[in-house]
Order: sequence, then C-alpha cells, then structure tokens
Amino acid sequence: MREPGRGEAPLGSPPEQAKEVGPSDASSQVSYINTLIQQQQDAILIAANDANAVCGPLKQAMSKGVKIVAYGDDDQKSFQETQGLLQAYPDLKGIISPTAVGISAAARHISGSKDKGKITLTGLGTPNQMREFVKDGTVQQFALWNPKDLGYLAGYSAAAPASGQITGAEGEKFKAGKLGEYTIGKDGEVILGAPFVFTADNIDEFDF
Repeated sequence: MREPGRGEAPLGSPPEQAKEVGPSDASSQVSYINTLIQQQQDAILIAANDANAVCGPLKQAMSKGVKIVAYGDDDQKSFQETQGLLQAYPDLKGIISPTAVGISAAARHISGSKDKGKITLTGLGTPNQMREFVKDGTVQQFALWNPKDLGYLAGYSAAAPASGQITGAEGEKFKAGKLGEYTIGKDGEVILGAPFVFTADNIDEFDF
C-alpha cells in the first residue's frame, strides 16, 4: 500500500494505492513479504498462515519503517484445543470462539462427538463455513463483523500510520472514511464495532 499523497493527504483520506497479493501457505507468504520490503511498500496487511514463520520477516519490515496490520488462526490447533477442553472439563456447558477458523474447527469436532447437543458453541464465523453446523443443530447462532467494513477499516488503519497521520500509540484517533472516527486501543488494537448475528432463520440469505 502506498502512502496517501506522501503524507500530504488530510486525516481520513483513502489510500492512494493498494493491492492484494500473495498465497495462503506460510513459506510463500515469507517470499511475498521479502518482495514487499524490497519494493519499499509503506504498509503490509497480512492474514498469517503461520505466525512463527512470518514473524521474522515482518520484524525486518518493521525495522525498515513498514507499518504492519496482522490477523491469523490455526485450524488444527483449534480442533485439538476443543478436544482438550471437553476432556479436561466434562461438565463444560459452552465454548465461545473468537475466530472463524476456531469456531468451525470446534463445530467439526462437536458435531461428530457425544457432546453434540450438550455444548453451547458460539463465536465468530462465516455463513458458508458454518451452515452445515447450524442446520444440524451443533450451533444455534454465531456472529461476524461485516467483511467489507473490516477490509475498509484495515486499509485506513494501515494508511494512517504509513502517511504519518498517527503513530499507532494507544489513545490516538483517526478517521476511516465512511466508517467515521476510531481510537487506537491497547497493543495497537482497533475495534470495528458490533457484529451481525447469524441463525437458522437467516443463514441462507448469505453466500460467503
């Protein structure tokens, strides 16, 4: 992503140029990160396939002044953690998974186990990913942020520090176009807002 107007654009202006590149496997992500560093890009937004694999290259990018926005997950670990929770706490009544990968992995395990119907599972997920688990009764409801708004906010979250509008420190505010003003939270977190709730009554209205 190129910085807006080389630091001259007003607060809340859209990125001048942005592009989506790269594969989902970790080794290839590393190669793309290295390429982006060589291209002297201003910011990188990444959904990391393997946080350990990309940590080094991302730190190198940061050392060169590249702004990083990251979000990633692990399906197999989530599946195993669900197994572990149910074994360690036989009287467990519910699981809340904060990620789309995590909730589908948990649902996959629960749907084929003796705990189906006994455990309340909810969290964040996508309709296509969770449809079968809602329809077979494994999950009664789950939620998700608006994906378009998430990408929109992520772009502004990267453009603001890349253009020098903010440093990324806790408490700083920036404008994200049509979404309005946001405040940087602890550890650089930016919260999009209230999620949408999916149930058996509305899940077939969505296809993503």
